[in-house]
Amino acid sequence: MLLLVQSRGRMTAPRLAAELGVSERTVYRDVRALSESGVPIYAEQGGRGGYSLVDGYRTRLTGLTREEAEALFLSGAPAPAQALGLSDALSAARLKVLAALPAELSDVSSRVGARFFVDAPGWFQPVRATPELSAVADAVWADRLLAVRYRRRDKTVRRVLEPYGLVLKQSVWYLAARVDGALRIYRVDRFEEVAETGAGFVRDPEFDLAASWAQRSAEFERQMLAETAVIRLTPAGARGLRHAVGALAAAEALATAESDPDGTLTARLPIESVDIAHRDLLRLGAEVEVLAPAALRDRFAETARMLAKRYGVDAVASGSCA
Repeated sequence: MLLLVQSRGRMTAPRLAAELGVSERTVYRDVRALSESGVPIYAEQGGRGGYSLVDGYRTRLTGLTREEAEALFLSGAPAPAQALGLSDALSAARLKVLAALPAELSDVSSRVGARFFVDAPGWFQPVRATPELSAVADAVWADRLLAVRYRRRDKTVRRVLEPYGLVLKQSVWYLAARVDGALRIYRVDRFEEVAETGAGFVRDPEFDLAASWAQRSAEFERQMLAETAVIRLTPAGARGLRHAVGALAAAEALATAESDPDGTLTARLPIESVDIAHRDLLRLGAEVEVLAPAALRDRFAETARMLAKRYGVDAVASGSCA
């Protein structure tokens, strides 16, 4: 309770009770206990009232368990922090936390560092150069408008952005920004020019970066899946579908699949295109049969003929296959 009031400035009894999962009566009792123990906490009445601490009072960082201290150091991400220009600040913060920890917890930094390491980029994916990232991050921190030149697939455009937040996904940085009131997502490595305008903007206090990113990611993935394929899956194919196609497409297909008398499943699979579906579903080999559309089924038939010729006729001619 003390840390909540210290970090947020002023909190009402109902809000404290909700945050801590206790009754308001418990809050009143614990506030009285804090006051009797010498903590300068006091109540203000009125519509904007609540419990506050006397200006300047700060409690020291005490009471951390070993698990909490180790989790704190595990949360660090050195590479992204360095990319954002925060490596010095991160190092200083770690030193200050270490200095404040009791002696029996002084080893948590070395313990965690020796046991866990975060390598964000995927396999065979080089880290993308993002020379404008630091400038973008500065504008995000300061709530400053950005004038940018952005490279799209078909052309280069100029925009004035309200930069709300940065997201790192599989070694690619994305900027969530508002343009004329609408939220848009930009790849930072496609910014060809970035400049602060000198003007600020008023951030929407209700904006939730994590929730907005999750929503936009789902919308983007769903928009990409504009077509549908009808497929028949063996049990092994059903188990492997999520490894062959995207998670959203696999989930939708399996959720509406119908069981066949022979133990297979007939499913409607959202796909991006015939070409991409052909590439992805080939990973399932003989565990999948394409029923529709005709263009995709024809592609598989042609692939099957080519494979039969390559591995069947040639193999028989060489005498290596009965």
